Amino acid sequence: MAEITHPSIVDGWFREINAMWPGQALTLKVNQVLHHEKSKYQDVLVFESSDYGTVLVLDGVVQCTERDEFSYQEMITHLAMNSHPDPKSVLVIGGGDGGVLREVVKHKCVESAVLCDIDEAVIRVSDKYLPAMAVGLKHPSVTTHIGDGFQFLRDRKNEFDVIVTDSSDPDGPAESLFQKPYFQLLHDALKEGGVITTQGSENQWLHLPLIASLVKSCKEIFPVVEYAYTTIPTYPSGQIGFLVCCKDAKRDVKKPIRSWSQDEEESLCRYYNKEVHAASFVLPTFCRKKIR
Repeated sequence: MAEITHPSIVDGWFREINAMWPGQALTLKVNQVLHHEKSKYQDVLVFESSDYGTVLVLDGVVQCTERDEFSYQEMITHLAMNSHPDPKSVLVIGGGDGGVLREVVKHKCVESAVLCDIDEAVIRVSDKYLPAMAVGLKHPSVTTHIGDGFQFLRDRKNEFDVIVTDSSDPDGPAESLFQKPYFQLLHDALKEGGVITTQGSENQWLHLPLIASLVKSCKEIFPVVEYAYTTIPTYPSGQIGFLVCCKDAKRDVKKPIRSWSQDEEESLCRYYNKEVHAASFVLPTFCRKKIR
């Protein structure tokens, strides 16, 4: 079987070079390329790295690695789930690797979790090469829909308690998920008191104008809009942010209204806990001033 090659891998090193983070790049040492294909929507690459385990890359951008994925999956999920008093119905837009679903179903109150991802290749490839994440796709409360999240939401009104948008960056098939009409659809698909989180907030060191624009758009739709972030070594500048929005004007999403015991937290999570939940909304002055 011929060795699989990829243009982003040179002399045994993967290079993540992208106009969204000009003048800098992430490099990871590659042991072997496991999979490469051009799906209908994007370039899909999976490789085994020397220190970060299996790595999934879409259109040249790292989506997850086995070593650090939990910090992103746990935070984007539990910031929303623990800001809702009783989330029974959950929708995940994107997230075909299964990581968010894995976190969603840790909440015993969940009766139904729906995944909508536009690219079946992500689901298929993750099932084969990232089983610790794809396990979320196999839970009995989960159903999967292959299709465009924007279109999926058009027909849903007052249906979900929590919606998590786990999309790729806004320069590919996920572009429509970073625009105001999408946030209006999210709002309308939520039940009263519903909560959303979205990755559409990027990095405060690199994308403050985008973050400020997204916050402004969301404040025109939701009565509660907050920005939080997590640390993750293999995302640009080691950090990524989330918008957390709620339809209940009295809800303080910066403090969990449901929480696990410390023993439960340490059993269920590796990054998230109630203290980290609150701390993730504490912003440095330069960021707070820009998005206020």
